[in-house]
Parts: sequence; structure tokens; C-alpha cells
Amino acid sequence: MAEPDYVYIPVTELESFVTKIFGASGCSPEESARISNHLVGANLAGHDSHGVDRVPRYVQWQKAGYVVAGQKISVISDGGAFALLDGNFGFGQTVAKQATEFGIARALEKGSCIVGLRNAGHIGRTGDYAEMATAQGLISIHFVNVAGSVLVAPFGGKERRFSTAPMSIGVPLPKGPVILDFATSFVAEGKVLVASNGGKALPENALITSDGEMSGDPHTLYGAYEQVGPRNAAGGSGAIRAFGDHKGSGLALMCELLAGALTGGGTSGPITERGRIANGMLSIYLSPQHFGDEDSFHQAAADYLDWVKSCAPADIDSPVLVPGEPENHRRAARTVSGVPLSRDAWQGILETAASLGINGP
Repeated sequence: MAEPDYVYIPVTELESFVTKIFGASGCSPEESARISNHLVGANLAGHDSHGVDRVPRYVQWQKAGYVVAGQKISVISDGGAFALLDGNFGFGQTVAKQATEFGIARALEKGSCIVGLRNAGHIGRTGDYAEMATAQGLISIHFVNVAGSVLVAPFGGKERRFSTAPMSIGVPLPKGPVILDFATSFVAEGKVLVASNGGKALPENALITSDGEMSGDPHTLYGAYEQVGPRNAAGGSGAIRAFGDHKGSGLALMCELLAGALTGGGTSGPITERGRIANGMLSIYLSPQHFGDEDSFHQAAADYLDWVKSCAPADIDSPVLVPGEPENHRRAARTVSGVPLSRDAWQGILETAASLGINGP
């Protein structure tokens, strides 16, 4: 397979351009800027699967009425240290941020808070919400599912049963947080999207065909598609595989039960036809200060991280890293070089902008 052909877009230029797109699609200036900042931030962190490649899809969903601009969370139940919230199908970057701010405020007051969020539009990179919590000195744990989105085959199967079901954990420390953030699928669906747009190729065993064969071909998931244009996950007969065999498959199941069934937002399936999808998220916020000696926690955690990182590397050129460090390195590099986008993905964004009356950045 040919190497990806990238264009590099300066960060401020890209963020401004994406903000204009969502403004033209009907979002307020504040919401447009929030969505843009989140998407570009995902690219800067190296999570291109949740970055600006999704702009055409978001605009398409908004036009279809699947996601609604200007929404605010509704409180379904409130027990003080726990609450159930409804996102009312607002943009995920808007309502998940509101839900996270709700949980942070309660945990700072009470020491802990559990927040269920249902009916949110695609919330994007889950690590963003863990970073919000760690910036306030809180530990947070997030389980996410996608109601109405069946993409992933369980361990031992070749048919779709799970969403990509991401999870994230953030731990605040004085020298910088530790942020664990991953999909429980072998790859995020967005990475299949990136590959289909001429970006980084998939591992050859990331997908599984309806015949049970391993595959790295995005057509396995999407079926036939044009070089530039929308992708329909209903078009393919194959599935994404769970990561780590039974371990990732088990985590995906738990994400569906906790973020989907418990919140009342619904699990990935069964579904009879594809249409609107919605994220559910169960978040747990913990205040180290309320748990006891925060300074002792910080010192014990820092000492342990130093010891882990002192491990002799298997490859002398690849030192042992802890979660969050690869993202920090990519942010530093891409802030200077610009955000790399495949030419097909960039063309798709330009065409979406043109359809809204915006002629280039």
C-alpha cells in the first residue's frame, strides 16, 4: 500500500476554519469554537481518529437532525454525590463538557461524584474529559458506549455486537497528569475512516470479514465508497475486532452495560436500521484531597512512575513511557509542524465548507 500523502495545516488556521464551518452549519460562535478546539486538539494529541476528519460527518448528522446545536444537559435524577443527566442529542463536545463540569463541581464539594450521561452526540476523544478533571486535581474514570452503533465483533465471533466502547482514566500529579485513553476495539472506527481517506493504513488483523478472515481493508467495514465522500458503516459485511482478544471484548461488554444499559441511553444493539447514534458515558470523579493525605498520594505515585520509567527498554531508541506522554510529544511536534491530514480527508473538509458557502480557510 502506498504511503499516505499528507498536507500540513497550521493549527490556528485549521481551528479557525473548522470554527467557521460549524458557525455556518448553525452553531453559536461559542459552540463552534468548542467543537473545533476539541477536534483539532484530538489531532494534536495524535488521536486523528477523533479529529477533523469527522467534520463532514458531523455536518451531515446535523443536517439529518441526528445531532442538535445549542443543547444543554437535563438533570434526570440528582442524589448529590450521583446524578443522571440527559444530553438531549446535543453536540457531544458541548453536552459532555457540561456533564464533566457538573461532576467536577460535585466532587470538589463532596469528595466524589458519579455521573451518568445519556443521549449525547459523538463526544469525541474521551481523554479530553479526563484532562478536564485532572486540571482540577481530580481522578476520573470514564466508560463510554455508542447506542445504535454496532461495529465490533466479540472475541470468538465474526458478527458485530459492540460499539467501539472507549474508556479513559485520568490521575492528577504535580508534574502533569497520567491519562489513559483507548477504544476497547482493536482500532477506533475513526482510524478506519482515516485509512479509508488515504491516511495511515490499518494493521492487517484489525478487522474481520464475514468469512472469518483477518483484514486491514476499510472496505470490510464500509463496503464500496467513493475516494472522497461519506462513509457508511452499514455498507460493509465485516467488523472491527476487539483488542486483546477476550480482555478487550470483556471491557467492551462492561462499557455497554455501564454507559448504555445503566444510564438508560441504550446499548449498541440490537438495531433494525441505522440512523441516529448517541454516546452514553458513566463517569466517576474522586478527590485525592478528600481521601486523605494528598501530598503522600502525589509522592507515592511520582516515585512509582519514576521506577516504572526507569525500566530498561527493549529497544534502546524507545524508552518506556507512561500514558499521556506520547500525546504530549505529538502535541509539541504538531504545534510546530501543523496538523497532518491526508489529501482526501482535507478535500472532504473543503467540500463540506464549500457546501456551506465557505471558500477555503
